Amino acid sequence: MSAQNVITTPPLDPTDAIPAPARRGPSGPPRGNGQRSAKSSLKLGNVITTLILSVGAVIMIAPLAWTFSTSLKTKDGVFELPPQWIPDPFVWENYARIWTAGPLLTGIQNSLIVACSVTIIGSLTSALAAFAFAKMRMPFKNVLFLGLLSGLMIPFPTLMIPQFTIFASIGWVDTLLPLIVPGLFGNIIMIFFLRQFLNSIPDSIVEAARIDGASYLQIFWTLIMPAIRPALAAQFILWFMAVWNDYLAPIIYLNSPGTQTLQLVIANFNAQYAIQTDYPLIMAASFIALLPVLIVFIVFQRQIIESIALSGSKG
Repeated sequence: MSAQNVITTPPLDPTDAIPAPARRGPSGPPRGNGQRSAKSSLKLGNVITTLILSVGAVIMIAPLAWTFSTSLKTKDGVFELPPQWIPDPFVWENYARIWTAGPLLTGIQNSLIVACSVTIIGSLTSALAAFAFAKMRMPFKNVLFLGLLSGLMIPFPTLMIPQFTIFASIGWVDTLLPLIVPGLFGNIIMIFFLRQFLNSIPDSIVEAARIDGASYLQIFWTLIMPAIRPALAAQFILWFMAVWNDYLAPIIYLNSPGTQTLQLVIANFNAQYAIQTDYPLIMAASFIALLPVLIVFIVFQRQIIESIALSGSKG
């Protein structure tokens, strides 16, 4: 074969054999398509989450909205079919009548005295107890804590008769003292919750403060309280709601109208005016009873959100 018949071709680039659209990077599929699919999945998840939360919010706020709507209706408007969410006409006089229909103001005052004294002083004593169980060195600390937790296993109906006998013997029946004094020594659930929260704080901080000459009370006020403020606020509002809505203990110890709490006053409203089908008056009193709890939640909502965020980050 002559040299003229030999055909020479230039060397081929290995990448030229693969079509451009089919080339893949080291991570697999094209990067642009993966980012777009991830963003679309994230948007779809946000939409579904928003819809679920919106439905849950409507379900939870519907009873409150119906209570307020019924409180502004006439007696006949309560039984109209189909039900009217917007009253026609608006009867604002129902909120003026509740103050003369029963001792509502006295009930609010008594409930505020009980709830504020128990939750404020009891939260302080609970925080001190939690600090002692979490950071202080003392003999049989764990045994005492387990004994304290065992009190949660005893139902309140078991203690009703012995407590009533004790308080009756010292003349505390028909006063607010049986509702206030036991709560001043703390709440077992709050002590347990704050102790678990304090276990995440290093012991070296307390030891360093002790080396610098700080007392335990100084350590509690300057180091521990700022750290547990969100958790304490979350437990405070839960305890306030429990004391404010308590019905069993007041009905055991309180008899006269001058000492009754708000829940007993509303129960008397229900017994007296339900027979007269005056449900707007009952709903107006019930809506007024909700306002203090709502105000407390609005005041402490920032601390509650911080508590949830801190718990989530530590988990």
